[in-house]
Amino acid sequence: MVRKQVKTLTVLYLVPYQHFGVDFAPYQILLVMGAIFVLLAIPFLLFYDRTVLPLCNRCLPRQEYASMPYDGPVYGCRREELMLPMQDGVRLYTEIFKPEGLAQFPVLIQRSCYPNQQPLYEINGAELTRRGYGYVIQTCRGTGKSEGHWEPNVNERPDGRDTLQWLNDQPWAESIGYFGASYLALTGWAIADIVPPKVKGMMLTVYGTDRFKSAYEKGLFRHDVLTGWAMQNAGHPVTADYLESCRFRPHDKVDEALWGGKLDWYQDWIHATRRTDAYWQQGWWKLLADVPGNTKVPVYIIDAWYDHHFGSAINTYASLAPETKEHSWLDIGWNHMSQPCIAWGEQHNLENGDIHRMLEWFDLLLKQKKQPEKRVRTYVMREDRWKTLEAWPAPVSRIEKLYLGETTLNAEPAEGERTFVYDPENPVPSHGAESVLTTIAEAGSLLQPEPDYRPDVVSFVSAPLEKALPICGQIKVHLNVSTDVDDTAFTAKLMEVFPDGRAYNIRGGITTIAANLPEGQTYTPGQTAKVCVEMWDMNWTVQPGSCLRLDVSSSDFPQYAVHSNYSGVWSEQEKTRIAHQKILLGEGSFVELPLHEN
Repeated sequence: MVRKQVKTLTVLYLVPYQHFGVDFAPYQILLVMGAIFVLLAIPFLLFYDRTVLPLCNRCLPRQEYASMPYDGPVYGCRREELMLPMQDGVRLYTEIFKPEGLAQFPVLIQRSCYPNQQPLYEINGAELTRRGYGYVIQTCRGTGKSEGHWEPNVNERPDGRDTLQWLNDQPWAESIGYFGASYLALTGWAIADIVPPKVKGMMLTVYGTDRFKSAYEKGLFRHDVLTGWAMQNAGHPVTADYLESCRFRPHDKVDEALWGGKLDWYQDWIHATRRTDAYWQQGWWKLLADVPGNTKVPVYIIDAWYDHHFGSAINTYASLAPETKEHSWLDIGWNHMSQPCIAWGEQHNLENGDIHRMLEWFDLLLKQKKQPEKRVRTYVMREDRWKTLEAWPAPVSRIEKLYLGETTLNAEPAEGERTFVYDPENPVPSHGAESVLTTIAEAGSLLQPEPDYRPDVVSFVSAPLEKALPICGQIKVHLNVSTDVDDTAFTAKLMEVFPDGRAYNIRGGITTIAANLPEGQTYTPGQTAKVCVEMWDMNWTVQPGSCLRLDVSSSDFPQYAVHSNYSGVWSEQEKTRIAHQKILLGEGSFVELPLHEN
């Protein structure tokens, strides 16, 4: 019972409006505690599932619907249930909400693997039919009341195609719009390029079609997203400690050693470390990556600076066909749950709900029957405002370069070096991260420790800024480095230091030496190598009087796998060794800041 409840709570992280006030770590810890603690927890968990979560499900979306002005006719709701057959005969549970008194109407549809979110679907049905929309919600194959075997991802294209074709053939469906967040966005992207004629547009939130980007950064695996997800979706209960699982070596034995059985799909993920590997260049993931370029209907893409899918989502937007992009929208806001995740200041202009966006988008497409014009909006960190841009990436006014000095960031290069010792058995903990899910409390812009807070973290701080620095785009950190091993990692984290001395991270990233070399080329210990940490995009205005600080190290765990300091596929490494790292100062080591000045 407790194990089932913990899995349910973890799933809730993936859907907006079901995350508020939930802390998963205690429940995960209960899995490995004694029977006394389990027995004590059961009454609370039952109360939470039956009382707190339904209240969250019902109140928050209903409040947002109520906040949206509507002066049109008000309709009642009639609800139907259907076991809809797919081409292979498997039937999927489908609910249909229709506005009473209308023979034909626009319809919004979702396909979901989360049947436990039934209260939210019922709110959508009641509120959308009230406004003259139909609403269809279908649970994915092998979930809830739907027949068949649950296997993530691979069935969503044929099942989505069959479902939309059925809906397209219904005389009461005047036009169709598709929307969803996270996995519900994946079910949309799976069919975005093969939709039938009545589908006029989609709104897809916090997901991207570039799965490789969601899995790897410069050769290092995103443990906190995919290892945690694999443990929760193994198809059988996994009670192993999460951090122990991430650090298990060789990692390609962790499923059989700690999780109760081999997971072939996880093995694929942890061995295909390069984008050019066959796994990413064929089959489902290659098909999905190609979908945006073949999509013809307008798409409203919504993502967030501190969403673990952000890098993939930005690549997805960039991949849209040019004619489709001219009629699509892009909004970039907060985190995976559309919530602020900063430890500084107050925000008064969040605009962080999806329902008002959904109604604005589909009212334009389906009711006014207008083609949207391209729109790009970003929430500007440290300005507490939304900014409309002509494109993304935004045009760069100029590049600001800050060179690494002995302990400073300067406008001019200076010679010298900084050294530190990297021990993979003592990694730097992730705190203030972009790409985390299992330890999601570490996501966002958080208060950072003092400079050089560990022997393996070296800090560089600028002088106070005389005027604002409007960063808009991809920050890069170029480093000339050397080491005494045949491969290693380097991390970089850029932060704003407020006038009172508090420092908050802006962006971070990681690279390996091997990832900066041409495929097939190897590094010789002791040589100077050029590496580049390419951070995810950001729109952040550093304020006058603040300083910029850069921390360089070699680990960021569990956001990324810990580099063993051996070359080769990370998941096959059986042991670790210490590396002596050197950063060579001068013209080759600098921070590159893209500025967008009005």
